[in-house]
Amino acid sequence: MAMEVKLLQPVKVVCTDDLGETLVDIMQTAGYSRPLMVTDSFVGSMPLVVAARTKLEQVGVDVAVFDQVKPDPLCETVESGVEAFEAHKADSIIAIGGGSSMDVARGINIVRVNGGSIIEYTDPAKPIAPCNGMIAVPTTAGTGSEMSNALVVTEGSTGRKLAVLADPAVSEYAVLNADLMLTLPAKMTIACGLDAFCHAAEGYLSRMASPVTDAICEKAMFLLYNYLPRAVANGQDREARERVMVASTLAGWMLNNAGTIAGHSIAHVLGAKYHIVHGEAVGYALPAVMEFVAPVRAHKVREIGQILGAVYPENAPDEQVAIIASRAFKDFRDRMLGLHPVEDYGISVEELVSNAQAVVDERFAGNTPRDIDLQAAEQLLEGFGSR
Repeated sequence: MAMEVKLLQPVKVVCTDDLGETLVDIMQTAGYSRPLMVTDSFVGSMPLVVAARTKLEQVGVDVAVFDQVKPDPLCETVESGVEAFEAHKADSIIAIGGGSSMDVARGINIVRVNGGSIIEYTDPAKPIAPCNGMIAVPTTAGTGSEMSNALVVTEGSTGRKLAVLADPAVSEYAVLNADLMLTLPAKMTIACGLDAFCHAAEGYLSRMASPVTDAICEKAMFLLYNYLPRAVANGQDREARERVMVASTLAGWMLNNAGTIAGHSIAHVLGAKYHIVHGEAVGYALPAVMEFVAPVRAHKVREIGQILGAVYPENAPDEQVAIIASRAFKDFRDRMLGLHPVEDYGISVEELVSNAQAVVDERFAGNTPRDIDLQAAEQLLEGFGSR
């Protein structure tokens, strides 16, 4: 029997109150002196980020800035980033931003070590040599990209979203600094926080789950239930921001170890077609997914409900438990956090259901602990966003 490792964590995680000081420490410890900072133009100009860059330059670290990252980044952006890396003769990458900046930075790191173009690495058979030197600094608490082994890029000519899964290209360091989150708008805080919650909930329900990943997923859900509403209500609540950020990082780590299930399949399909914000889409999808997997994961669906404050009648049958648990999540999503209704997107139920085959074919659907056929996918899409 081949040994299966159920928990792998190669990223060095640092939680800090002083971003500049910590980046200086990392550069000196790891022996880097010419980083390329990969970010978007807004984050690149944030006072905290500018101050950190200044601190690096004061100790003789030569920082170049590549700030051309946009949402849903293109393969071409990765190519431009590789050119910037080579022009600077860089020896490392500091990725600061949300998931898009992390994706571009990881893409640059893969290509600068392995050559070719990022598109080639969407083929799982193509080998990827270890890519050190990426320091990830998240500015949102949701994607968990600072821990992820995946990146998604969009092919400019076709608009197709392509995923690269690369264990050798995870970050070398993840630096968590809550100060970067204090100005995140409430709407983004909700969407990012729901993405993190769904990483944990779906990882918990996944076929790839193990007792070790379960314990971490439970804790991530607990932290988000208790601190995300506080961060939404008052963005300057630093304790809440830090707890949410830690939960997001833990949930991102679980992505590599337990995967996600049908909720993410639905979000990927509908997000690409109708531009539904990813964190909102997984939040709209989760209740129907919980009810769908309840027949084979009854105790876990019950547990998610308990974390969310659900109370069950004594000896309640599994069907009733599943409905109560999914209602508890809807209460968290709609009342405590205040996610706007799916109707705001103006997509009819018939239109949503027309995507059932694409959901069946989506790569993460297979992690769902019940098989998803066309009828199941239609049922899940009918429940998408119901309140």
